[in-house]
Order: sequence, then C-alpha cells, then structure tokens
Amino acid sequence: MVAQQAVCTSGSRAVPAAVASRQQQRRRVGGMQARRQTARCAASIQFAKYQGLGNDFILVDNRHQAEPVISPEQAIKLCDRNFGIGGDGVIFALPPSDGTDYSMRIFNSDGSEPEMCGNGIRCLARFVADVDGSQPKQHKVHTLAGLIQPNLLADGQVCVDMGEPILKAADVPTTLQPTQGEAVVQQQLEVDGRTWLMTCVSMGNPHAITFGLADGTPIKVAELDLPRIGPMFEHNPVFPARTNTEFVEVLSPGHVRMHVWERGAGRTLACGTGACATVVAGVLEGKTERSCQVDLPGGPLHIEWREADNRIYMTGPAELVFSGSVTV
Repeated sequence: MVAQQAVCTSGSRAVPAAVASRQQQRRRVGGMQARRQTARCAASIQFAKYQGLGNDFILVDNRHQAEPVISPEQAIKLCDRNFGIGGDGVIFALPPSDGTDYSMRIFNSDGSEPEMCGNGIRCLARFVADVDGSQPKQHKVHTLAGLIQPNLLADGQVCVDMGEPILKAADVPTTLQPTQGEAVVQQQLEVDGRTWLMTCVSMGNPHAITFGLADGTPIKVAELDLPRIGPMFEHNPVFPARTNTEFVEVLSPGHVRMHVWERGAGRTLACGTGACATVVAGVLEGKTERSCQVDLPGGPLHIEWREADNRIYMTGPAELVFSGSVTV
C-alpha cells in the first residue's frame, strides 16, 4: 500500500504540507529580516548644525563607535538644501586616537571624504564643548591630516593650531614642476584658454592658489565666474587628488580677499584651510605679510604663519544654528 502524502494548495497548484511549512517559515524569517533592515535604514540620529563664516556643517556625536553612523550616500541626502537639512558636509566626533581627546571625520556634500576642514574643525570643537558642557580649552583632535589643536577662546572665537604647511609638490600632491626648491610657486597652468600663475600648498588637504594671470592681470574676485571655472581647476589632471582652488585679490600686505572653489563641495562661503594656504602662498610670492586678514564671502579669518615654529594659526568664529533629530 502506498502511503498518502498530505498536501496544501497554493493558488491552483498542490504543494506538499512540509514544503508549505518551510515556505511559511522562510516568509516569517524574511519578514523579520526586512523589518530589522527597515529599522536600521530608518534610524533616528541627533545632530546639531553649526556654521563658521557661512561654511555650514551637520555635526554628529559619534564617540560611542569608531565608524560614522551614516554612510556617504546618506550624507549626500542630509546635505541637500531642499530635501535634507542642508550643509557643506557632515562631521563626526569619533572616539580618541593616539592620545587625542577625540577624532574627526567628514563627508562632503558630494559624499567624498576630505582629510580635514578648517572651518569644520572650529565647529567641531565648539560642538563637543557644547555637548559636554565644558569650559573653553584646547582640544587635541585626530584627523586624516594628523593632529590638529583648536583652542576655544573666552570671547567665543576659536584659534586653531593648523600645523606646518606642506610645500613639496609630490606631497601636495601636484605634477606641476617645482619652481622654488621642491615647492610650486607661481607656476604656469593653462585653464580656460588663459595662463594662470599657481602656488600649491597642502594643509593636510591640497590647495592651488592664484593671485592672477601670467600676463600680469590680477585677480578681481567680483569678476570671477566661479561655478564655471572652478571645476576646471578641481579636476585638472595636474592635481591627481583633485584640489581646492583659491582666487585671491590683494588689498594690502596684511589684508586679502579670497573666493574658493572647494573640492567636493563647490563654491562655499568660507574655507579655513584655504585661508591658511592663501597666506602661505602670499608670503612665498612676496605679496602678503605672515599675519594677515583673509576676507571670505562669509566674513574674515585671521591667519598667522609664525616664523618661529613654522606653524599656522587660524582664528575665527563657530556658531550653533539649530539642533534636532533626523531619520536616515
């Protein structure tokens, strides 16, 4: 006698009961996994938005784990000024490393990750102090550009020891040929049918600074079509890691006006590392003093390249705009 196998029906097709049971189990497990995945994808995070001279960032206290709690793709969405919070980047305060107080990482508004950000680190230092309720003090921050030390001043400004500039062409990096030792100073570069004089400096991230054209025409920042020419510099093959580009108008040896096209963020109202690189380039070209005010579209920064220790000190504001929670 042949044993009869119990069956269940699914639509018009007969399915063995054991098979149906396994299918139901898989559906239950799959449903739980989908719900868990949805929960992960729809996590709520606390944030605060800060700005330094209009260069604005979304700050996240990420000190409970070593990796950022959101992805570069999620950062792009959060930085969208119409459909997100809006910002030039997302900055994470991460656990300390190598004896520092905490670490810093940043995703630009295009999802790329720069080594450091001068305005951003001022905002980060202010953010951590606000979260911890601490008094003004110097912070030791680990970044992809090395140790950076912002000092919160009693007047609300933040003075940052930005370290020593890097001038060796290969380390900026750029393939432009050096003109002063290993440094690229006033080297010619053809862009948009014109020959620009470029000086290249790294502040842990690459910068290309120009004060004018090879024919002697100086920069007038009000006349620049930055959205058009900025990408031509950023993506020029002589800058293998792309570059931030500073266009500088000299008002006096102690006062310049600068507009910037930032790698990964485009036109911004301010760039702290760019202001530092600008003063280094100005000194190398004999155009500025070592202590100089740099006017950016968002306001002024004071930069000092100290001869005694070869370090650069940047002083400027960092202010809370608002805080809240967001689902990502």
